[in-house]
Amino acid sequence: MPSSIRNSLLWIFDAFERDPTFITKRMFGLDAAYIDGLLCLVAGDRDRPWNGLLVCTSQDRHAALMEEVPALQPHPVLGKWLYVAQDDPAFETAVDEVTALVLARDPRIGVEPKPRKPRGKKSKLPKA
Repeated sequence: MPSSIRNSLLWIFDAFERDPTFITKRMFGLDAAYIDGLLCLVAGDRDRPWNGLLVCTSQDRHAALMEEVPALQPHPVLGKWLYVAQDDPAFETAVDEVTALVLARDPRIGVEPKPRKPRGKKSKLPKA
């Protein structure tokens, strides 16, 4: 399925296309943007609360980011991250502000991705 059908919010990541460190991956059935190896943003076009922009950060950085981008609020499921819903009147302004912060390498945005656990059956080694 083409990504434009899968997620109509991929335009958010257009600002990163010229950054050589930019990659996207799927996460929670949404699209995630990585810059410099850090997980920065997740965009989704699903039902609330997965229908907007999630900003990957830590809770100690919430207040400063919400002051700078007032549309951001703690995500109702992933409270460690901030969120702006797609139907928020300030959505596009918030997207522009957040993507500019990511491109400026603002240290408040971006988290180290956790290593993926290998999939498959667990090895049944005999106990010694």
